Amino acid sequence: MLIEIPDKYFLVSGAGDASTPLNAFDCALLNSGVGNTNLVKMSSILPPGCKKIEPIKLPYGALVPVAYASKMSDVKGEMITAAVAVAIPEDDSLPGLIMEYSSRGHKEDIENIVIDMAKSGMAMRNFQIKNIYSASVEQKVKRIGVAFAAVVLWK
Repeated sequence: MLIEIPDKYFLVSGAGDASTPLNAFDCALLNSGVGNTNLVKMSSILPPGCKKIEPIKLPYGALVPVAYASKMSDVKGEMITAAVAVAIPEDDSLPGLIMEYSSRGHKEDIENIVIDMAKSGMAMRNFQIKNIYSASVEQKVKRIGVAFAAVVLWK
């Protein structure tokens, strides 16, 4: 089976809090705009020439390739964060790189870490960076919290 290579991508993030881990994760997905789709987790390569777009409303039940980070906690008052970064190479014929990271802590710190991860990954490939985009969300846990950030690929 041949699968079409995505030519668009966008970044999303959302947080949720509920009485069970799965409900909290579902809430975070809904808050990020991808909750009524079937996420297909992929590794971290952005196809060459993929164009960044604003988030779109995805068809219900669509199979959606995503690279994502999520963090769940049931420690009341704990701050959790999820972040993603996309590094775009200067050479449009090369693939981009997506990095995902989540941890306890604040948005600024976690987002800086994931951006540094993207820079490091591009350096390992000897790719020059044109742009880096990132998205993150933090959540202060009330019951069971989830922070979720993703890069969504689309055709």
